[in-house]
Amino acid sequence: QVQLVESGGGLVQPGGSLRLSCAASGSIVRINGMGWYRQAPEKQRELVAAVTRDGSINYADSVKGRFTVFRDSAKNTVYLQMNSLKPEDTAVYYCNADGVQWRSGVISVPTDFNVWGQGTQVTVSS
Repeated sequence: QVQLVESGGGLVQPGGSLRLSCAASGSIVRINGMGWYRQAPEKQRELVAAVTRDGSINYADSVKGRFTVFRDSAKNTVYLQMNSLKPEDTAVYYCNADGVQWRSGVISVPTDFNVWGQGTQVTVSS
């Protein structure tokens, strides 16, 4: 079972920066997409930024020019560099990854996966 472990959240003042990290582990055959979502209180979870295996990147309009997503495929890790943070960026940030894993059994077979991290709180406040 593929697992994601996130780190890097915390409290920061408006205009400050944070970097989130998300490392995938398990019986991974291949990771296709990795990305970050966020959910503020009483709001739906939304895409923040995502990067595909071939390097295509998608950002939410609200973070363009402030956030940068990048991945280290050798380490199965995705990062989110957040600059010029605003109070409205306050949310729980979740990492997501999809790809192919080995499913153990009499014979190990490759199966698709789509998993979420446990979430990390980012609070932007003075």
